[in-house]
Amino acid sequence: MTPHAERLHLDVAGDSAHALGLSRGTALRASLADAYAKYAELFRILGVTEEVERDGVARVSAALEAWRPALLAELAGVAEGAGVPVAWVIALNARTELLALGTHGASECSTVTAGLGGHRLGVQTWDWHIELDPFWHTQTVAGPGLRYVGLTEQGILSKIGVNEAGLALHFNILGHRSDGPDGVPMHLLSSVVLSECRSVDEAVALVRAAPIGSSSSFTMLDGTRAVSLEISPAGVFEITEIDGSVQRTNHFQHAEPLGSQKSEIYEPDSTERLALIRERLAAAPVLSAVDMVRLLLSGPGEPPLTCVADLAKSYGDRWATLATVVSDPDARTLRVFDGMPPAAVAAGDDAWRVLVA
Repeated sequence: MTPHAERLHLDVAGDSAHALGLSRGTALRASLADAYAKYAELFRILGVTEEVERDGVARVSAALEAWRPALLAELAGVAEGAGVPVAWVIALNARTELLALGTHGASECSTVTAGLGGHRLGVQTWDWHIELDPFWHTQTVAGPGLRYVGLTEQGILSKIGVNEAGLALHFNILGHRSDGPDGVPMHLLSSVVLSECRSVDEAVALVRAAPIGSSSSFTMLDGTRAVSLEISPAGVFEITEIDGSVQRTNHFQHAEPLGSQKSEIYEPDSTERLALIRERLAAAPVLSAVDMVRLLLSGPGEPPLTCVADLAKSYGDRWATLATVVSDPDARTLRVFDGMPPAAVAAGDDAWRVLVA
């Protein structure tokens, strides 16, 4: 893992979409090509050929041109600044949609929201391939629209974040049998939500109006409510708070998309993780942000809320918790720990990177 003090942070700024992309790409000129190469290797391992990748990039580009052409200008700016082909940048931002064309079991992220002291917090683990640990960073984005902060990967506009209006967004992958690269990529949709929406209600309306061809869940919270939004080609479905909390792993909770879920991808792991979180919430009250992080610890024999990479396996099967993230929309902050919940609980406040929108 990269030590916290050495983890890259980007201050991305520009007065237009292209300028914003140019700022990002220039800052990533030394590493973006390597990030794409590692993703291209993963695509091939999981059965996404060069031809399938090119076709996916073309389909995503057509969807963006029809919906938010400024995103294409921003991605072109990233490519120009980094000195790489724009197709590479589009592929990185559509990595969820391209990977959906393969079939491979996975362990993925877990997210919880809870009300504490009169306001809401969110917590999640970000679980991903350990080989891609060198290629993520934190960021502050100030351009057209709302300022936001967050965690994302090299060349990818957004993932987890909170904006200056007090809207926080957590991100979990889902899998539907109709998934493909025929709509706005989920990582770009995250960027649009954070830069355009001031509330959960506005974000839900924006996502419902977007062209959707793939699946993820955006768990979003503001000062008024929290919701886990299940996004899929079958529709957009709200999973609302129960007893002041929303819990999210990597399976659909709504019956309609669940009927066409790619259960072979995340099950039974995802259902077992969700059950463990709910058992813990029922057993003891959550009184602090540290308590929320403790919800995501995994002991021996328990479902992997915290992922430890099995280094005996090969690329594509070595899953690790790369980061632990806590959002506070009222304070407009995102706290990022470079590593797993056990270390995050043990570490002092100085070990967390605190981003303020």
